Amino acid sequence: MAATDETPGEAFADPTGDPLLRTRFALPAGPATFVRRPRLTGHLDQALATPLTMVNGSAGAGKTLLVADWASHLSRPVAWLTAESTDQAPGVFWAHVLQALRAAGVPVASEVGSPAEAGRVDQRTLTRLAADLEGRDDSTLVVLDEFDRVVSREIAEQLEFVLHHAGRGLRLVLVTRTEPLLPLHRYRASGEMTEIRDAELAFTPDEAHELLTRHGLDLPASAVLALVERTRGWAAGLRLCALAARQVTDPHAYLKQFEADHSAVADFLLAEVLDRQAPGTQDLLLRISVLERCCPDLVNVLTQRTDAEPILAALQRENAFVHYLGHSWYSLHPLFAEILRAHLRERFPGLEPELRSRAAQWLRRSGALPEALAQGAAADDWEFTARAVVDDLALGQLFTGLRSDDLSALFERMGPDIRGPAPDLVRAARELAGRDVEHGLAHLHRAEEELARDGATDPAAAGLTCALLEALAARLTGTPGRAERAAEQALALRPEVPGHLLDEHPELNALLLTHLGSARLWAGRFEDARTVLSTVAGRPGGAAMALPRWEALGHLALIDYLNGWLGRAEHKALAAAGQAQRYSLPQRSGAGLGALVRAGVLIDRDELDAAQALLDEAAASLLPGEDPVEEAGRVLTRGRLLLARGDARAALAAADAIVPAVVGSPWAEDHAAALACAAYLAQGRPESARKAAERVADRRAACTVQAARARLATGHPEEALALLDDLPETDRPGPAVTVRATLVRAQAAHGLGDHTAAHRLLGRALLDGRRDQLRLPFLEAGPWIRPLLGTGRLRELAGGWLVPAAGHAPPAPPARPPALVVEDLSAREHDVLRRLAEMRSTEEIAADLHVSVNTVKTHLKSIYRKLAVSRRGDAVRRARAARIL
Repeated sequence: MAATDETPGEAFADPTGDPLLRTRFALPAGPATFVRRPRLTGHLDQALATPLTMVNGSAGAGKTLLVADWASHLSRPVAWLTAESTDQAPGVFWAHVLQALRAAGVPVASEVGSPAEAGRVDQRTLTRLAADLEGRDDSTLVVLDEFDRVVSREIAEQLEFVLHHAGRGLRLVLVTRTEPLLPLHRYRASGEMTEIRDAELAFTPDEAHELLTRHGLDLPASAVLALVERTRGWAAGLRLCALAARQVTDPHAYLKQFEADHSAVADFLLAEVLDRQAPGTQDLLLRISVLERCCPDLVNVLTQRTDAEPILAALQRENAFVHYLGHSWYSLHPLFAEILRAHLRERFPGLEPELRSRAAQWLRRSGALPEALAQGAAADDWEFTARAVVDDLALGQLFTGLRSDDLSALFERMGPDIRGPAPDLVRAARELAGRDVEHGLAHLHRAEEELARDGATDPAAAGLTCALLEALAARLTGTPGRAERAAEQALALRPEVPGHLLDEHPELNALLLTHLGSARLWAGRFEDARTVLSTVAGRPGGAAMALPRWEALGHLALIDYLNGWLGRAEHKALAAAGQAQRYSLPQRSGAGLGALVRAGVLIDRDELDAAQALLDEAAASLLPGEDPVEEAGRVLTRGRLLLARGDARAALAAADAIVPAVVGSPWAEDHAAALACAAYLAQGRPESARKAAERVADRRAACTVQAARARLATGHPEEALALLDDLPETDRPGPAVTVRATLVRAQAAHGLGDHTAAHRLLGRALLDGRRDQLRLPFLEAGPWIRPLLGTGRLRELAGGWLVPAAGHAPPAPPARPPALVVEDLSAREHDVLRRLAEMRSTEEIAADLHVSVNTVKTHLKSIYRKLAVSRRGDAVRRARAARIL
């Protein structure tokens, strides 16, 4: 060991005699487009307080430029050394470290000396260097860049010796792709280590936006976010994409759909990552590129080897764009995987489908069905994919809103030449999910015929799926008998299906019961419907059960509403809305029922604008070919709102509307008749009202009450009372019905001169109606009621919710709002707008006005322009605010 007293700036050689190149000791300069990232430089400031700092990231993650930029802004000298693969000899490595100190202007005591031999360094040199650093007033900052190139354990041990004994005198920053061979666990445990890793190095959308701007690219935030998601914020990927985008005429379009495998990104990753690996590891990377995620067992299946576990772990440690997900699962960076797949197709044509089929089989056996289906579809193995989704009872997920879009899209590419019971069941489910009953049933019946002669598909699982689809078809067509038969079929098949599958897919039975409950409700079997719907509504199951619970609650709310129990109905409807909000459910069949029920409750409370808003919400969720329960509910609620607003003619049209169904619904007919009766009474046509109501008067309490109102209006109070007296004791309607019945009795008593009875009955009606704020029945009752409500006890009972409280003047009428219309509407535009407010479709408006659909669309565009809106609902609301409607 030769001790020398060199001076800074003097030319030195390493122990081999090769000159020490100045470029290895210089801080790298960033390009003009470099983006300074304060969140990372702020984190790096902690390096001044901890002995060891590690900036560990993949190739191109921006490690070197980040640390160089941070170091250049420090007020102290920084010794910088860029390591090379030739630095494996201890003597050579330490000669470079000592020169880095000198080049930074950090004096090194002469007694430290320099290594004289390439292959070794005297321990006294290391001891003296540590003592020299430890004895200084200020700590010395040393940055070793690309330290992953130093793989000598001996050098790592020597570096740890110096770092430990230098104490506060040394602050070491390692910039590396891999974890160094230092005892990092000790530094982490003692809190003496600062770390910045790959995830933190990733560019945020704001940082990416600044980077792209510095490259002269002005992109919308959505495009920047999409690019960040595709590159995972990888610095080199963003820069290379930005450089390439500058060369094209439409940078936005390029960045949206650039082909990673034909770009500078591919060249970078292949050179910096793939080509550095051993041939066997390259083959492994190519094969696993077909996977979204992988584990050692799955990789061994694809590579037909047994050493995947250590290889994956090594790749992850090396930051070779292999990320550890936890629990032995890994994933490739999406851009790297995309490039590898392209090379797989070039090097091994035809291998990709085979790999995907093998992966699909393994994933299904392991219980990862969604990934198995994706791999099977990507391999065009439709027989396996369809059979897997049917045999695993997963086809019900097509209707739950959780994976429905994914499942539907998955099978879009399945061609018509793929035959068999499982593919046809998938086709039937997709058609029925889209409310195409005719084509859905055609596929379903063909699947049922094929099941009898095909042994590849599990007959019990397929049978349960058939029962589900039959029940849905029955619900959509209004065929209660078919729904009952489907339920019986499912009940018989359940014991033949493995219990774990039923437990894993509770949504299948819940959907079937919901369809059965809806069909029973349509048939007027309210209590039978309530039984099965309550089973679904009360069953736990998290997100998988959210949509069936949502629909069941909506149907239960409708049953209560139809029976007149508005408080119960509103409670269930709000619970349904809570399910939708909690799980962010999409709009699906039955989704509008809760909104319709709440609208109906608001109508009875005379809160018509709020009811209209909910009706608009329900209309927005309406799909073509909805089930008749929801369609009837929509038509009748719309009719009641129109009547409450004073448009009896439109209400009569709603009552006459035909809801398509194979079997008619008694309650739909009854409530349509009751609506027609109320509309005729509002028009002053009591005889027509009597005829409308009496044909169904003996079937439902609400209809009997309307018939009694009609008898009363024709001057026959005794007959009205007789009708009410004949109400069956088993029929226990809620306040929305009983309050109206009591008001009929009160009006009859008033007409017969029995004022005491009239006051008593009106008082009872007020008490019963106040709880649910039922204002509409009192508004419908007619002018006879007003003088009575202004007297004594009745005024007290009505005060504050039906009439102004005693001692309070009635509120002044609202001021007329300012003009909200750009230009007056024509007479024909008024006609179109009025029908728009009745929630009619464009085709219905065209038929009613005897014009073409295109003519209606032209009028709609003009209406939107004049009202300064862009949507139907907004047009109606603006028109009402402007008193046009």
